[in-house]
Amino acid sequence: QIALEIYLLYYCYISFVVHLPPLGIGVYQLLEFQSSEAVLADYNIYMRNSRQEKPDKLFKIKEMQHSVDNIILENSYMKLWFSGMSGLLEKINTKEDGKNHQMKVEFAWYGTTSNRDKSGAYLFLPDGDAKPYIFTDPPTIRVAHGRIFSEVVCFFHHVTHTMRLYKVQGLESQSLEVSNIVDIRGEYNRELVMRISSDINSQNRFYTDLNGYQIQPRLTMSKLPLQANIYPMTTMAYIQDVGVRLTLHSAQSLGVASLKNGQLEVIMDRRLMQDDNRGLGQGVQDNKITANIFRLLLERRHGTDKSVHNEEKASVSFPSLLSHMTSSFLNHPVILMTTYADSGVPEMLNTFSPLMSSMPCDMHIVNLRTIQSKVDTEPSDEAALILHRKGFDCRFSNRDMGLLCSTTQGKIKVHKLFNKFRVESLTPASLSLMHSPLDARNISEISMSSMEINTFRIRLR
Repeated sequence: QIALEIYLLYYCYISFVVHLPPLGIGVYQLLEFQSSEAVLADYNIYMRNSRQEKPDKLFKIKEMQHSVDNIILENSYMKLWFSGMSGLLEKINTKEDGKNHQMKVEFAWYGTTSNRDKSGAYLFLPDGDAKPYIFTDPPTIRVAHGRIFSEVVCFFHHVTHTMRLYKVQGLESQSLEVSNIVDIRGEYNRELVMRISSDINSQNRFYTDLNGYQIQPRLTMSKLPLQANIYPMTTMAYIQDVGVRLTLHSAQSLGVASLKNGQLEVIMDRRLMQDDNRGLGQGVQDNKITANIFRLLLERRHGTDKSVHNEEKASVSFPSLLSHMTSSFLNHPVILMTTYADSGVPEMLNTFSPLMSSMPCDMHIVNLRTIQSKVDTEPSDEAALILHRKGFDCRFSNRDMGLLCSTTQGKIKVHKLFNKFRVESLTPASLSLMHSPLDARNISEISMSSMEINTFRIRLR
């Protein structure tokens, strides 16, 4: 199941929970009538010098005082505290173990050096540590409490920051959705970063993914320039200690660093006025209003000091199974398609469910596509099936992860894969499909080791 959100107008949207089969299609019709099941979310807007002449039926606008009580969001997995003045996250309580964790979110600016060589499209040459993002007036804060999710939205001058906590049972509710809509088009040689400061004893170590495939350990070194400690983050970065891991999942590639113990910071956007003499011939001045989406996942680890010490020596690290699924959920979202009901919906769409069941949790379908026929006028009778088995770390809590899949030690029965289709043949091939092994033969079971990517030629009937 998944929480789906549809915008009807610029100022109005509805949310509802849908159940979709694996690789399938679900059709839902929106009707205009009064429903007893529809529940309006409870909105509170905190702003400075509010002059609400008469009470609003939907929005409760409140005057922001010098001292505002903390804002609280809660679901069955966690409880969050936000600052009443800035609206930014300050603390997380995990209900599994009842522990409070400092988790402070803030924004900061980087400038550029005063030397002749300055930051540009290819170079990052800051003028020192980042300066805190200072707002002269407290931002307008919108707090929504709904049946499917609750959220806190902070309207700063340069960024609209949203923290959303889902209340549905399952994968969505175990991480915090973070959204930043950034607009620095009026700035001069500045770079905006989001910083997360926690009480995790990371000891200057953090981890980033390499092209979304494997996780590599990084070590922040104080003897190196600040820019030498920033690494690319394609899909995720995390910090950890003996008992806790904090993972920042990203839907877009950005630069990330951990410049202090227990800290992660990610660069949101850059506006630089000069060329850095690396071939582009211009600065970074074509900025647009940019949306960045993340998920913040806090997990409890089961390990010892010895196992942690051994992991620090390893050349690679692995996310948890829940972390893998969270990343897939963020980077492979459900595709929304709309049409007028009057035009009709083909009956096949209501029953389209190509797989018998969900894929194993550690198996990812990289691609399933028709292979081009040798004769352009004829359809091909073969398809390419590319699978990736992910490697994951088992030293995490055995809590109910809300996953509707399981692991099968990398084995898949071919005849149990597709619904309403019979697999006539399945043969291994090279990743490019150009070659097949000399001993290639029709197989009835797929068997893959962790971190493998395998390609098969498949013929269905």
